[in-house]
Amino acid sequence: MSRAVVLAYAACALIWGTTWFAIRVCIGPGGYPTYDALALRFGLAVLVLVPIALRLRPWPDRRQWSWLVLAGLLDAAGYLLVYTGEETISGGIAAVVYGTQPLVLALFLWISKMERITPAHLLGAGISLAGVIVLFLDRLDVSARQAIGVALVEGSVIVATIYSMIMKRHAAAVHGVVATTIFLGVTAVALAVVALVAGEPIPSPLPVLPTVALVYLALVGSVIAFLAFFWLLAKTTLIVTSTLVFLYPIVALVTDALFEREVALTWRSYVGAGIVFAGLAVSLGRRHP
Repeated sequence: MSRAVVLAYAACALIWGTTWFAIRVCIGPGGYPTYDALALRFGLAVLVLVPIALRLRPWPDRRQWSWLVLAGLLDAAGYLLVYTGEETISGGIAAVVYGTQPLVLALFLWISKMERITPAHLLGAGISLAGVIVLFLDRLDVSARQAIGVALVEGSVIVATIYSMIMKRHAAAVHGVVATTIFLGVTAVALAVVALVAGEPIPSPLPVLPTVALVYLALVGSVIAFLAFFWLLAKTTLIVTSTLVFLYPIVALVTDALFEREVALTWRSYVGAGIVFAGLAVSLGRRHP
């Protein structure tokens, strides 16, 4: 792989691996209301991207516009599920749950015939699903709300897989910055509507650490990471980009171990995480003839 591909891959892994904890800081005690945090995050990201995108070509045709709008709406739904889930579970747990994306991806690719799927993909994905079930039961013993949080994040996995397939198939011919701007712009508008309907007040004065986390999520977690991810998606396959789920939980669990104080993990949490990683190794590991 080229150096640019490796750098983009590493950037996505490190940035999105830390955003799980940043979300907890942003919406945790003394922070922003969940829907306001989402709307502000993507609104700030779009403000940065629009002046750049207006100077670039090609822009999408009518058909590509419709797919980008659909992908942006799905992204808004996915982030609503993630943020709501992280009201009760740690970033590390949420990242581990995202490790089931190869299961969802393998199923959808098998249905759509977009890429070849082997039995090993399906076997490994099934093992990963067993790991998430262990995590779900572990959190259920702690509280029903944490179990629901796991289920919400799993719902986000399904949504994120669908919009990744849409972007791969229908946005490859559009300039990466332009596609990202439209995609995140639709997400921002949808989330702003949700925030207005919810009517939650923004804290005043602005809390320092949650605001730092919000800016990080907007500029680094959204602008830089999505640009890198969609560029990577155009240069590689969906299976390659799905291997990022190997690294998100590792980065997120290390971050949790250093900074998370609100949600304690039990030994079963780490067993569940280990099962998820084992499934990923089976599904995505290099296989020789």
